[in-house]
Amino acid sequence: MMMQTPIQPLETLEIALSAQIDSSIIWLHGLGADGHDFAPLAHELGLHNTRFILPHAPHMPVTLNKGYVMRAWYDIFGLDNSSKQDIQGIGRAQLQIEALIAQEQQRGIRAERIVLAGFSQGGAIALHTALRYPQRLGGVMALSSYLPLKAQLDKEAHVANRHLPVFLAHGSFDQVIAVETGRAVAGLLEECGYKVTWREYAMAHSVCAEELADIRDFLRGIFD
Repeated sequence: MMMQTPIQPLETLEIALSAQIDSSIIWLHGLGADGHDFAPLAHELGLHNTRFILPHAPHMPVTLNKGYVMRAWYDIFGLDNSSKQDIQGIGRAQLQIEALIAQEQQRGIRAERIVLAGFSQGGAIALHTALRYPQRLGGVMALSSYLPLKAQLDKEAHVANRHLPVFLAHGSFDQVIAVETGRAVAGLLEECGYKVTWREYAMAHSVCAEELADIRDFLRGIFD
């Protein structure tokens, strides 16, 4: 019998604007960045009773970038629909994020007060994990992102999150992940019955002020 490799816990950065915490956002950075990447937004959003958990992805060689070692949630072989996907790596990242959700619950935060969020590759893992999680979460946000292993979603999605609020946002001029990819994800999830908020902005592969305002509204709709 083969022994499974233990899942390594993630290093995290935490930001809270008050001592009275009743909700949590686990926010995943994009490829090659780290948890500090979205730390400024945690302050700008001004959610005073919310704890931001900003994990750092592990270092690994990324095939798309010629094997260069960088922080990544899983290996990437290509960016088109026919590209091979790192099923094992995606599954490992899912378990790591689920461990962070469990940690927040142990600290007294109910699952329905926990939101998963992420940018680009981080958004892909946030979506992948939230739709499969066996307890009802508060919501999920995927910014400038995509849905990995979408062919498996129908059989792997958990009924507990079938009505999960989903916020998807994308730049019209994104040259890394085409806006058509984001639109397709929104359409697929709507067909599956998810409550999807789709936003499109005149920007590249980034985040803008208008998007930040929409994110704030989405989160307040969950937490208030």
